[in-house]
Amino acid sequence: QVQLVESGGGLVQAGGSLRLSCVASGRTFSSLNMGWFRQVPGKERDFVAAITRSSLSTYYADSVNGRFTISRDNAKNTVYLQMNSLKPEDTAVYTCAAKYYSGRLYYPKDSYEYDYWGQGTQVTVSS
Repeated sequence: QVQLVESGGGLVQAGGSLRLSCVASGRTFSSLNMGWFRQVPGKERDFVAAITRSSLSTYYADSVNGRFTISRDNAKNTVYLQMNSLKPEDTAVYTCAAKYYSGRLYYPKDSYEYDYWGQGTQVTVSS
């Protein structure tokens, strides 16, 4: 099994930056597609960004495209989310997710795709 632990959340002013990290346990990280989602109480979980196992493809929600960057370091079993130009509407609990690579079509925006989830880290952006 894979365990995911996020870190790097906190309180930041609008326009500021944060970098989130997600560390995966086990020996299977290089076989995982990785994604970031976020959720506000009372609302559905929304897709933020995703990256394939070899970093050949990345995907972003329209709301964060151009501001956020997802990357990974397979040697460290870690995926990152660099968040720049943060806005109050970015405030949410950010959760890391992992999907075993299958070689078939991948739908990174769909929660259904992912096999493992972390507990999340709070990001709060003040105005």
